[in-house]
Amino acid sequence: MSDKPHPYEEGKRAGIHPLIVVFGVLFGLWLFVFLIVPSSKNKQVAGTEGPTGPTIEDPEAAPVLFKVHTTILDMNAISLTVPPEATDSQVVGLLKRFKQDRLSGTLSELLPATTPGHKLGDHAVADIYIVSDVKFAQADVIRTLTRGAHAPGNLYPQAVPFETAMEAIRGHYRIDLNDTGNPDSASLGFADESGVHSRQYRKVF
Repeated sequence: MSDKPHPYEEGKRAGIHPLIVVFGVLFGLWLFVFLIVPSSKNKQVAGTEGPTGPTIEDPEAAPVLFKVHTTILDMNAISLTVPPEATDSQVVGLLKRFKQDRLSGTLSELLPATTPGHKLGDHAVADIYIVSDVKFAQADVIRTLTRGAHAPGNLYPQAVPFETAMEAIRGHYRIDLNDTGNPDSASLGFADESGVHSRQYRKVF
């Protein structure tokens, strides 16, 4: 009889321990998920919402000078011009100043009324557009922006296209005191109510 041990002996386990197999399978599945399936942090959410990162501000930025260019009462809209060299920080500072004046009831000292005689005040509803190029402060451009991206293009065939006008907006401040949950919103760049936004869009508040 051979002295070689028999591959199977009573009371001894043959092959790999089952727990090792189970843990090996679990580790393999985890590795597959970790390496192959993209992390939720890396997924790009589909949609039209703009970047949500914080805007870069310079607290030492000097206040920027602005000029009221156009007021369109039937659309509760105002266009303002600021110098082309105005920084984003200065535009943010201007937007925040408008909000502070709105809260203190002194916005009418800076801007013409968009809802004169309204029970909620002279700026109960307002869209304030800030541009650097005066040609985008014209009434027809502001009307295009106020109507939004999805308005029929043949309404005003001679108007500046929405996409072009949108990219010229340096800042936008929207007031709606009828919306008690969110009466103020402002951004660098521009986004309409449907979420279509300019490349430089950044929410300020």
